[in-house]
Amino acid sequence: MGTSLVKFSRDTARDVKQVARGWRWGRRPQVPRSAEPYVIPKESTVFPTRWARTRTAIAVRDLIQKGPLNAVLNFEVSPQVSGLDSLLKLDGPAIIVANHSSHLDTPLLLLSLPDAMRRKTAFAAAADYFFDTWWRAAGSAIVFNTFPIERRGGKMSATPGDLLADGWNVVVFPEGTRSPDGWIQRFRMGAAYLAVEHDVPVIPVGIKGSFAAMPRGRGWPIPGRPAVHVRYGDPLKPAAGESARDFAPRIAAAVSALLDEESTTWYESRRRAAIGASPSQTGPEAARWRRVWESTRPMRSTDNRRRAWK
Repeated sequence: MGTSLVKFSRDTARDVKQVARGWRWGRRPQVPRSAEPYVIPKESTVFPTRWARTRTAIAVRDLIQKGPLNAVLNFEVSPQVSGLDSLLKLDGPAIIVANHSSHLDTPLLLLSLPDAMRRKTAFAAAADYFFDTWWRAAGSAIVFNTFPIERRGGKMSATPGDLLADGWNVVVFPEGTRSPDGWIQRFRMGAAYLAVEHDVPVIPVGIKGSFAAMPRGRGWPIPGRPAVHVRYGDPLKPAAGESARDFAPRIAAAVSALLDEESTTWYESRRRAAIGASPSQTGPEAARWRRVWESTRPMRSTDNRRRAWK
């Protein structure tokens, strides 16, 4: 009886494996795409975020940001902010542009802003990442005041322009996605286009250390409260008749100069920027591991404590 039961189990397992090998478990059909009948794609719906900018939502978001979000961020990393005096030169809404290498960048930027400006700031977020499910979309909208933008082409969203017209500041990461190795990628022209189209200034921001603290693919910052620097620069305004194509390199150069300043000194970086000799922040031409190694070097510290290279 026992032998028969064992044999039956083995035969059943063999049959199941045989069926599994021939069954296409959620895989693509074997029919070529060119032979499939054409089907008109369904028009995707845009997750509404206007509700996240009502008075009630602003009050709830203020409690979340100044309470648990601020506590968690300062418990996990050591933010150091400089250049906030540049924001005093604004007399209206602005586009805030920063390099992007970590999910830490959004809360770092948000919580480094003065309270009055923070409450009137919205973040452009990738529709295919932050707005792919209702719970992620609602969560990011209420906590960070995000709105969706398409980063894979298509028409420019009207939402950023509407927000600027209503007096909101808009944060844009012109790289479109997080850097895979901590170095700056190519800046797209969306922020420059918005600045030229709506005649608003751009505030460049250099964020250094966020990749080392929480690189792409990691779900939580590394232990040890690593230092992360956020440096604001002076507002940039498009010149009369300047096109977005001409203005975009100026924005990228300003962000690169701020990152150079974090690596050296204000005087040295200003001298290089004045003659157009700021070092490239796109990283060395080397293998990815070498680029990651360089981008996670210990930052220049403002105190005398020795810092381990995490």
